[in-house]
Amino acid sequence: MTSTGNVLVVDDDPARANALAELVASGGFETQVVTDVNNSTYSLGASSDLDVILCELDLKGVSWGDARRTLREMDVQVPAIMLSDVAEADRMMTALRLGASDFFLRPVEDKEALFRSIARCVRQRHLRRELQESRQRLEAANTELRGTVKMLEQDQQAGRQVQLRMLPATPLVLGDYVFSHTVIPSLYLSGDFTDYFTVGDRYVTFFMADVSGHGSSSAFATVLLKNLFARKRSDLLRRDDDTVLSPVAMLKSANLELLDLAVGKFATMVVGLLDMEANILRYSVAGHLPQPVLVSQEGAHYLRGEGSAVGLMEDAHYEEHLIDLPDSFMLALFSDGILEILPPKNLIEKEKYFLDVFEQAADSPQDLVTRLGLDRVETAPDDIAALFISKRG
Repeated sequence: MTSTGNVLVVDDDPARANALAELVASGGFETQVVTDVNNSTYSLGASSDLDVILCELDLKGVSWGDARRTLREMDVQVPAIMLSDVAEADRMMTALRLGASDFFLRPVEDKEALFRSIARCVRQRHLRRELQESRQRLEAANTELRGTVKMLEQDQQAGRQVQLRMLPATPLVLGDYVFSHTVIPSLYLSGDFTDYFTVGDRYVTFFMADVSGHGSSSAFATVLLKNLFARKRSDLLRRDDDTVLSPVAMLKSANLELLDLAVGKFATMVVGLLDMEANILRYSVAGHLPQPVLVSQEGAHYLRGEGSAVGLMEDAHYEEHLIDLPDSFMLALFSDGILEILPPKNLIEKEKYFLDVFEQAADSPQDLVTRLGLDRVETAPDDIAALFISKRG
């Protein structure tokens, strides 16, 4: 008969112990016998190979009252069935207080009832083992996961430092013009990015990009855009390629770069070219919200522009706009993460509120940052990037 459990018989009467062991073995259980309780070396803890103990209640020289504390300290995990020659309430209560799973009167007349009781204890033991093994596997998986998360966090922090170093100097002062920026990531890495750089002595090219999604993949796309603009600046010097002086041409190049990347990323962008000698702005918009805001003595207003986001379609169309800038102005570009922290509920109210803030607090970029609450943001629901270009007459 196939063994269905490992049973330990404990009785200081060898003949009685062996008789019980033979009875249990006839039920298909593996049996072992202990007749010297005080010198037994069997483990009864969670790692024990035993499934159930059949223990004589009337052991000579054993005080169960004194043994209860010892059993608790041993952390006995193996279920026990107690047996006795006398059916007294006190004896049965003693067995229950010791944690016995069942109690049988000797001689055992209903051996099937004993077998069922043993089988229940074996199932209980097997379930506890499975639970323990599952717990150990879970703890091992959690330990591995914590290590992986820690490594990922370290990688993200390193990536964050690299991305910060990619940002331009802030503030950058060029004669009467001042360029500054701030970037607040929702995670370690940001899919929002801004850059500005001189092209010769006369021009400054700048852009604001808001890449779809969050995290590493979006941050990698900002690296691609940063590299694109740097290459085009170099091409002007080395190959007389003036793409970097055309906002529309730069958007078309960015569109092709993201499409060729083939990772499902797209970006809304604003690209601008500032002519510092003529105080003229050329710019193009690729599906970006909120639109750039120009603040001057005449007030604050959005610079309109239309065009699809880059990275969506090969035949995307973009428009270039030309503006004669006032002698004194501030131009502000934000990614759409700013809309998430504004008090109004719907987009129309948010855009109106946004413009009102510029009307009331546009003396400096820092005033705007404070008024919009960017200096108090601890955890942004979305990446936030801001670019400010100022000129004082």
